[in-house]
Amino acid sequence: MSTVLDVQHLTTHYRTLRGWVRAVEDVSFKIEKGQALGIAGESGCGKTTVAMSLLKILPKGGRIRKGSIIFDGLDLVPLSNNEMRQIRWKGIAIVFQGAMNALNPVFKVGDQIVEAIRTHEPDVDRRSGMDRARSLLELVGVEPHRVDNYPHEFSGGMRQRALIAMALACNPKLLVADEPGTALDVIVQAQTLKLMRELKDRLDLSMVMISHDLSIIAETCEKVAIMYAGRIVEYGDAEDIFKEPLHPYTQGLVKAFPSIKGERVRLTSIPGSPPDLLNPPTGCRFNPRCPYVMDVCRKEVPPLKMQGNEDHLVACHLY
Repeated sequence: MSTVLDVQHLTTHYRTLRGWVRAVEDVSFKIEKGQALGIAGESGCGKTTVAMSLLKILPKGGRIRKGSIIFDGLDLVPLSNNEMRQIRWKGIAIVFQGAMNALNPVFKVGDQIVEAIRTHEPDVDRRSGMDRARSLLELVGVEPHRVDNYPHEFSGGMRQRALIAMALACNPKLLVADEPGTALDVIVQAQTLKLMRELKDRLDLSMVMISHDLSIIAETCEKVAIMYAGRIVEYGDAEDIFKEPLHPYTQGLVKAFPSIKGERVRLTSIPGSPPDLLNPPTGCRFNPRCPYVMDVCRKEVPPLKMQGNEDHLVACHLY
């Protein structure tokens, strides 16, 4: 398989009056053609910052300070904003978190999809663009005539589908989905995930799925990266990580979700709260909350290294 995305040592910080917020540090992963990677972790661990770094749409104060993002053989980090416009939507597209806020309430859904198409393909006329918008809505399970509706006339699940249709408008190679199940009920969430799996298989899409819900990632992704306080602490095949989690943080995440088929056990939460990334703990950032903490954990940052099989990496001094 060919590598679509190769991220190496990505480090993204936010500049504030109190100093640099170290949101993402030394993050590395690869995505092959047709493969889905799930990035999981609790709120504030840096998942969305990774997504915004890939497209270089960081808010004011955000800066990629180190690392490379190789997409289709091209390093995106040194590119200007005008050069990145050629990559966004045609190369890498994103489904933003919160469908209600991502769509403009005063424009029809079809017009917003056509705008995305014509911005990146100026030769397409409005009629052809609208025909494509109808086809895209049909692809994601929405009636084609709904192109003439406004966002408020769509349900939450339909808005989410419209956003996915818009992301697919220019046939991207990589789709980034940031919390696609946010604010949806369980049934609509399941329908949205089923749709994304089907689109991935049908269009041979590569995908980055960002979520704090491990069950969503287990259903959708072949690879999983577990993030904590800006760093990847465990990385590998989804099946390996869910069957045999190695990092104490991953073990805590897995135990926090009930099993439908397993015996009934009391759910356990991870004690404490995430660290302040203005002044993160020295050594392993999980050490203040870890039940197995040792002296070395407070002094040295554990490297992400192979454990067991070659596809399972963990950053922990226990191994």
